[in-house]
Amino acid sequence: MFADNLMELRKYHALSQEELAEKIGVSRQTLSKYETGESLPDIEKCKALADVFGITVDDLICYEKSTGMGLMVPPKGKHVFGMVKVGEKGQIVIPAKARKLFHIKPGDNLVVLGDEGQGIALIKEENLLELLHMAESEK
Repeated sequence: MFADNLMELRKYHALSQEELAEKIGVSRQTLSKYETGESLPDIEKCKALADVFGITVDDLICYEKSTGMGLMVPPKGKHVFGMVKVGEKGQIVIPAKARKLFHIKPGDNLVVLGDEGQGIALIKEENLLELLHMAESEK
């Protein structure tokens, strides 16, 4: 996973091996070994690589395209939780990883927002009320 993620991210960001190697303080040959899986970087180099790409070290090392619907590693703070199926009455099951990350528990109220150009978003009622309160206090 690491080697594939590294190579894909480097190409996506239009960096040569030499350019990326320079950014993290290794030789082009060392970076090439990272990409072929011949060797692995130490944790400091992993952190430097993640910072260059704006992703987490965890995603750099562990992200699997199969769980992300075939998409590459998302930027830090962005997530692909997978696909859900809409039931007969419009219900969906929010993936467990999303529920855990956003502290969604049974009985929580979620507000459904929509933008015809971008789609649907969910936000916890308490978070929306907090945002509205902050906006109101800025006036």
